[in-house]
Amino acid sequence: MKRKIIPYNPKLKELAKKLRQHMTFSEVKLWNELKNGKMMGYDFDRQRPIGNYIVDFYCPKLKLVIEIDGTSHDTKKEYDENRDKILESYGLKVLHYNDIRVLSNFHLIEMDFKEQIQHREQELKLK
Repeated sequence: MKRKIIPYNPKLKELAKKLRQHMTFSEVKLWNELKNGKMMGYDFDRQRPIGNYIVDFYCPKLKLVIEIDGTSHDTKKEYDENRDKILESYGLKVLHYNDIRVLSNFHLIEMDFKEQIQHREQELKLK
């Protein structure tokens, strides 16, 4: 797979910092499972600027973006689809999880997420 440069937008740095300080409950729940390499040994960043967007979570090694979608996403499907296409054009894989499910059925989200990581490892020939 050809390596693509993941663009960093320094103009979004301050906004990303503010978003890290005001994470939703579901983002905090997932972050507690991702930080310090807890998720299968992979490091994740939170509220990471990529291009003109700030993604909820990003794993550089897996080139994997995780988005936690609340009800506000119900009215911006076209925006989210366009955003995903742009992120995917950088060679990233984007996963979406519903915020209510993260809080109420985390074990199911975690199982799916681990499967997605294994699939991504195979795609990138990491293991």
